[in-house]
Amino acid sequence: KICLILLTLLAAASASIAFHWIYLTALLGSGYTAETLCSGLFVSGRDRQSVFAEELSGPGYELLALFQAEIDDQQKQVTASTFGLWPRTAVYRVGLGCTLAIGRTASELRAGATNLFAPAAPPDPNALWPGGERVDLENLSNDIDHAALTAAIDAAFAEPDPAHPRRTRALVVVHKGRIVGERYAPGFDKTTPLLGWSMTKAATNALVGLRILDGTVATNNDKLLPEWRGEGDSRSAITLDQLLRMTSGLAFDEGYGSNISDVEQMLFAKEAAGRFAAEMPLVAPPGTHWNYSSGSSNIIQLILRHAFTDQRDYLRFPRTRLFAPLGMRSAVLVPDSSGTFIGSSLMYASARDWARLALLFAQDGIWQGKQLLPPDWVAYSLNPTPEAPGKDYGAHVWLKLPESAEATLAEGAYYLLGFEQQIVAIVPSRELIIVRLGLTRQGGAWDHARDLVPIVRAFPPKATEP
Repeated sequence: KICLILLTLLAAASASIAFHWIYLTALLGSGYTAETLCSGLFVSGRDRQSVFAEELSGPGYELLALFQAEIDDQQKQVTASTFGLWPRTAVYRVGLGCTLAIGRTASELRAGATNLFAPAAPPDPNALWPGGERVDLENLSNDIDHAALTAAIDAAFAEPDPAHPRRTRALVVVHKGRIVGERYAPGFDKTTPLLGWSMTKAATNALVGLRILDGTVATNNDKLLPEWRGEGDSRSAITLDQLLRMTSGLAFDEGYGSNISDVEQMLFAKEAAGRFAAEMPLVAPPGTHWNYSSGSSNIIQLILRHAFTDQRDYLRFPRTRLFAPLGMRSAVLVPDSSGTFIGSSLMYASARDWARLALLFAQDGIWQGKQLLPPDWVAYSLNPTPEAPGKDYGAHVWLKLPESAEATLAEGAYYLLGFEQQIVAIVPSRELIIVRLGLTRQGGAWDHARDLVPIVRAFPPKATEP
């Protein structure tokens, strides 16, 4: 009899676990489908068939075939579910992109963004990039190996193995502050905002720098959140510097595609990304262990939000203080349903605008003669984190390519890297910036070092000072 009771309890527990897994999987699938389709249609302005065919299908994404989407073009929202169960709705809002309505209705989200942004002024048609959008590819420096550059760009868009598609969508090459090479796949162009995934962390880095310049935060701040300030809470010792360097000691599972990981739940199933990450327990003393964590970036955004007295000022902050000064008219940083930016992963921008953000770093935080970021901010960001493997990570910036501990395009190069092989490479020794955006999902199809080195070699080393 006791054995029968135990077997019954085990069966009930197994059924409960199975149902919980199905429930979470359904929420994630609905959330991912709604968010991806809404952003593809209303942020990037793409054709819905291409989003379904590329983002929402293919190897590893077969389960998404179980999810159906209802598109409301008038309200600019997408609702996805699996056979009507566990629906999620993503709502587009001007200047904020598509937010999953979790814990709030679509109407409440729209009301919170009413009259938030004034229309952006159009770019000067006669001004050269980056101040305007005009590009002169006819009068390039003779120091550039033009044949090698063209061949390298051709190769970046080639599909040598159709069974392992690379899907390069945009490539922009900047030399000495000017665009010298540029190409787009069919269906994409110089104005198309594309998702950078974890390249978004560099924008969060810059926003921290701006608030440091304002005097509202400092990298050595601790006791960062109200929920960490309780008596005996060891999380109170975590500093902003440790969050930027991924050494907070907080637990966080960054895995994709195997089990239901923390990062997947945070991005597509939670109302408040930063709060979800902030509730994680410590698994190592702060400052002693490196663990790549998108949760850290969203905790940082939660800290930045607390530094504003007006929520609308916080929502305007990226555009007014970073995007507008740089002329990044396409850039959109997406907030979660609680109103905190998902500063780890959900920034959309055209390839040209990703290049503008990189150029700000390449110019030590100076833009058009003005010190936009603190004078030592870029140097601080590029200071290696001792706890990171191979010291290959700075403060929300990669110092080496993660293919191997020694992988790099050139000595002193650093990188913004994102899921599905997004990259912005900044190569000071060649006065070079390379932006590559795409949808590469299969290992080996694209390799940053292998596929971008030919572009780097087309440019001469920077002349040394006499």
